[in-house]
This record gives sequence, C-alpha cells and structure tokens, in this order.
Amino acid sequence: MRIEKDAIGKFEVPADAYYGIFTARALKNFQLTGQCAPRVYVQALGLIKQVCAEVNCDLGLLEKKAAKAIIQAAQEFTTGKFDDQFPLDVIQAGAGTPFNMNANEIIANRANEILGKPLGTYEPVHPNNHVNMSQSSNDVTPTAIRLAALMLMGSLFDALEKLLAALKNFSKKYSHLIKVGRTHLEDAVPMTLGQEFRAYSTMLTKTKKRLAAASHELLEIGLGGTALGTGITTHPAFQKKVVAKLSKLTKFPLTPTEDLFETTSSMNVFVVVSGACRMLAIDLVKIANDLKLLNMGPLAGIAEITLPEVEPGSSIMPGKVNPSIAEAVHMAAYDVMASDCAVALAAQAGQLELNVMTPLIMKHLLGSLQLLSNTCEMFRLDCVEGIVVNENTIKRLFENSLVTATALNPYLSYQVTAELVKEALGSGKSIVSVLRQKGFMDEEDLARILSVDRMTKPAITDLTLKKRIEKNEAYQKYKEALK
Repeated sequence: MRIEKDAIGKFEVPADAYYGIFTARALKNFQLTGQCAPRVYVQALGLIKQVCAEVNCDLGLLEKKAAKAIIQAAQEFTTGKFDDQFPLDVIQAGAGTPFNMNANEIIANRANEILGKPLGTYEPVHPNNHVNMSQSSNDVTPTAIRLAALMLMGSLFDALEKLLAALKNFSKKYSHLIKVGRTHLEDAVPMTLGQEFRAYSTMLTKTKKRLAAASHELLEIGLGGTALGTGITTHPAFQKKVVAKLSKLTKFPLTPTEDLFETTSSMNVFVVVSGACRMLAIDLVKIANDLKLLNMGPLAGIAEITLPEVEPGSSIMPGKVNPSIAEAVHMAAYDVMASDCAVALAAQAGQLELNVMTPLIMKHLLGSLQLLSNTCEMFRLDCVEGIVVNENTIKRLFENSLVTATALNPYLSYQVTAELVKEALGSGKSIVSVLRQKGFMDEEDLARILSVDRMTKPAITDLTLKKRIEKNEAYQKYKEALK
C-alpha cells in the first residue's frame, strides 16, 4: 500500500493503483449496486479530459510537456487501458464527483508515469490542478452523459432501422393475405396480414423520429460552466474552443450552450431522451404482445403465425414451446419504463444551481439506450425474421368467421346484415353460406362485394348493385319479415 493525503487526512491506496485517495475513499464509502459505470461513459470522460488538456495548452495555461502526457494518458484511458482502475459503484456521491476524480487520478498518475515519476507523487501533473483544469464535476458529468448517450444512440438507430426493415419486408410479402381483424379480442372486420405488420413499422418509424429529435437536444454542451455556470477558473475563450475540439474529435455537431447555468441546474434534456426511450419500449411491448396472441396455440389457440423455437418451454410439460423472445422483450421494455421513472424523479430533484442526481440519471438513461439496442437486435434476429405464417389456418379462421358482415352493410343494411350474422351463428355456418341460401345476389356480385380490396381499403359503394339487391324479391321478403 501507499499512503496519500488530502484535506480530510491520510488514507491507504494500493501501491500499484493508478487511482488515488479520492477514489479509494469512494470505494470504501459506496458499495451499493455492484455495478460500475458503463464503458461508454468512461470513454466519454476520457474524451473530455483529452480536449480540455489540448485547449488549456493552446491557451497557454498548461505547460506543453505536461499537456502532452495528459493527452496520451487520456487517450489510453478512453480506449479502455485502465478500465480495471475505474471500479466505483454507479450509485455514489452526488454530481458524479467520484467518477470525475477517478478519471483525474488515473490520468494524472499515468501522465506522471510517462514523465518518469512514480505513482502517487502527482508531480508534475496533479489530478485537480492540471487534469481537471477549467473543469468541475458539475459540467463534466452532464457533458459525459450527453456524449455517451449520443454514442449509444448510433447503435440504437442501427438496430431499430434493421428491425423496421424486417417488419416492412414482412408487411410487403403478405400485403394481400386476408385475415380476421380483431377489436376487444373479438372478431371484427377483414384486414390483411400485411396491414397488421405495416402498422408496427409505422409505429416504430414515428418513434424513431421522436428519438432523433430528442438526441438532437443532447448536442448542446455546457462544458466550461465549471461549478455552477459562471465559468469561474476558465479562460474566456475556453468554452467555445473546447466544444469545437470535442465536436471535431467525436464527429458530433456539438454546440456550446448559451446558458451555462441551465445546463448545470436542469437535467430536462435527459428526461426528453428517456421519454423517447419509453415510447419505443411501449411500441415493443405492443408488438411483442400481438405476436404472442397471434402465435397462441399451437392447436388450441389462434396460431395464425408460429414464432421461432429458441428453447424448450417447460421443465415439466414435454414438447411445450413458449414465445420466449417476446417475453424477454416485455421484460426489457418494462425495465426501460421503470428507468424512465427514475430519470424523471432524479431530474426533478435538482436544487438551486445544481442537480446532484446525475449518476442515477446516467445509470438509467445509458442503461435504457443499451438495453433497447440489444432488445431490438434480439427481437429481429431471433423472432421477427423467423416468423412462419400459417396461411391455411388464417384462411380457415377467416372463412369460418363473420367478419365479412361489415362489408355487406352498404348493400343489405345494418339490420338485415345483423340478422344474417345471428342466423349464421345459430346454424354454425359462415355468413357467405347463409347468403348463398338466401339468393339475394349472384356469385359474381357477392365476390365483388367481398373482394380483398373492397374489404381492406376504402371503396365506393356500387349504387347500381345496391338497387339491384333492393329489388330482389327474396331480399324484399326477408326485410319485410324483420318488421
């Protein structure tokens, strides 16, 4: 062990540790979840430390030799070389100060090592004086969360776009396969399987736009505000220069905020992003739930589709297969919804010039983005792309249903059609069979009314056909008998 000293006193630090006394104290204090910061957050911290050193050097505030060592150490930190030295619990002291200091200490120790000095000396590079120059945990942490969220957004958009493509392809392939549409879980009106799946892709397309709009808000950066937004200890040119360098390094079109106090005290941007994540989670629950219902069976349920078999479904029932992927989608989505609640609660907990709940926001927001990305990928690969359509079952259910009744309304009237439905239900026959027995119209007219296009799209009522039916003697007698 080595002994380091801070304002509180002396404390032991492992002799070979790149972190220092602040991190060692935090390790002792906070052992709550067993979860460390996500790798992407560590990466974002490293990028911030690198550009801050570059700008401070450009402004003549940081000696070039020290700056060069800090930049190299920050780059190594960013690539993951010191991940084992970043062990702090994700739930910790407010404002992410332990995370910020953990990064400062690692980079300072590594920079001194590069300059030929032993760990723990903090000469000539000091964690606070040099690595943290022109910064505070209060502007570094929200900036790191923004950068990390933007990085994860790229993966999420990619996974979501591929899921969308799979749903669109499925919709196009089955655009003319007519089936029973259902409301209240009851038979309703005809639709096509393609229309059903097109709705899913439309839902996700709209949610993707919401995610894109939310991610755009992440581009406003408050780095340079330091403790609460005044920019105390920074050079007047620091804010614009550091955001410009960070933008170039990350390839995100970042912009410096016009109000550094707002980006320090308000975490509403993360509420917006988390809310968009919740919307995607809701969409995924809806789609997964529908697929489970359509898959229900295989012999005693709807069974219009068969979801891919990914594992045995029971430890006691031989041969049983469950919709395991859809179930996992549900659980992941519910986790995202719970995280959204945590983000909202944390954001509203800001007091005066600072919101200290940023570690909690980071944990849940970045977790949701990563979880949604993984979920979309799994849902596509292990479920959607492997769906088998049971066309014979769809045809049988449709032909035995009464959903074509609504298409008859404009020609037979609601009252007559309702009576025919009752008669079909009572006899166990299809409504088409009952109609054929009645003789209200010939086969050609019946086929025209019940064509796929007329039953699944807006269509102009054929008034000539309607008048011909109304003049039909059998129809007139049937209608008269209902009075």
